Amino acid sequence: MGYAEADTPRDFCNLGVATMVEPETFTFLADLAANNRKAWMDAHRNERDDAMRNFTGIATTLHDYAERFDHNVADTKIKPKQSYSKFFQDPRGRVGPGLYRTEVDVFANAGDPIVEVGYYLHIEPGNCHAGAGLFHPSKDVLSTLRTRLVDDPHSLDELAGDPEFKEMFPNGIVTRKALDAVPDGFDESDEAAKYLKMVGLGCRKDLPDTLLLEDEAIEPLIDIFRAASPLVRYFE
Repeated sequence: MGYAEADTPRDFCNLGVATMVEPETFTFLADLAANNRKAWMDAHRNERDDAMRNFTGIATTLHDYAERFDHNVADTKIKPKQSYSKFFQDPRGRVGPGLYRTEVDVFANAGDPIVEVGYYLHIEPGNCHAGAGLFHPSKDVLSTLRTRLVDDPHSLDELAGDPEFKEMFPNGIVTRKALDAVPDGFDESDEAAKYLKMVGLGCRKDLPDTLLLEDEAIEPLIDIFRAASPLVRYFE
């Protein structure tokens, strides 16, 4: 089982956590949102590189503390530079009209965050949140998720109704995009219908930007990931 209780033998107090998100990172993301074009990005490469170093550090910190929320993640060799979403958007999968993403997701996964449900910290000025999920699956990955949902919708209902899960994630299982009808090949009467209409899914806990500027921001994130761990295990 991936979940780990808080009392582990490792001495986490000696890890020396610094500020989770640097103030300059929030400033860069806000400025990018107002100037989403190549010429501006090219003129601000130093700020971009500093932000990317911050994201790499955050990914490392989440992995360092993973024993407190998921042993499978803790046992995985981390690749920090591959553990956060990139600024440039491929036109085929672009979110919004801009050339660059103006928000970043930092992942803590036992597998590939592009194809497997895992933990994330979403960093976006005024819209930060954390939880677990897979919100931008490819067509093939989405098909795999739907097969799992059809096989056992009741377990997902049960974990979404668990008091600890509901307290942390009052909105339950959420999606970035909901279809009006179930996909072709499925029936509206299927017990998993409400989930089948979701194009990617997960859970999220909204966070104030100021919390992520604090030295002890890792503690509430651990609580969030621990509460979200049943969702990750459901899709393992």
